[in-house]
Amino acid sequence: MTANHLLLGFIYGASVSVISWIIGMILNSLLMKTEYYQKLSNLNFIESKTWNERIGIKYFKWIVKNTFFKFFNQSIKVKNKATDLNDIRNEMTISEISHLIGFAFVVIVALYQTINVSLIFGLAMMIPNIFLNLYPSLLQQENKRRIDKVISRQTAVVNR
Repeated sequence: MTANHLLLGFIYGASVSVISWIIGMILNSLLMKTEYYQKLSNLNFIESKTWNERIGIKYFKWIVKNTFFKFFNQSIKVKNKATDLNDIRNEMTISEISHLIGFAFVVIVALYQTINVSLIFGLAMMIPNIFLNLYPSLLQQENKRRIDKVISRQTAVVNR
């Protein structure tokens, strides 16, 4: 029974996590119209580069760049030197917040399933949720920090 709940929770979690992407995009588009969105656009959960390395963001980034995931959000790409980094940063913010909303949605569903099915089922749901929603959001935060450095350098050069 435990192995069954583990396997089914993992599969169910992966399914709900993918569905949560759509829910995240819809709720994010509504949230963009509020005054709080600017505050949300500067979230920074893990500022330390060391901690990002410890949790494996570097490996996750490699997976995103070298698998079919690279085809998902084509608007987050620097095509050439004329690319507007502010537009890319904005797209990263949209992606980040959509994934965070999706993560919160799956957490709620996992809590519900923990109560109704079992703790193992709910915890197993969280494994794909972490990799399909939380890690993409953390990756976007890291990328935004890198882009912010480049933007500030460009601004400093222009202001000289």
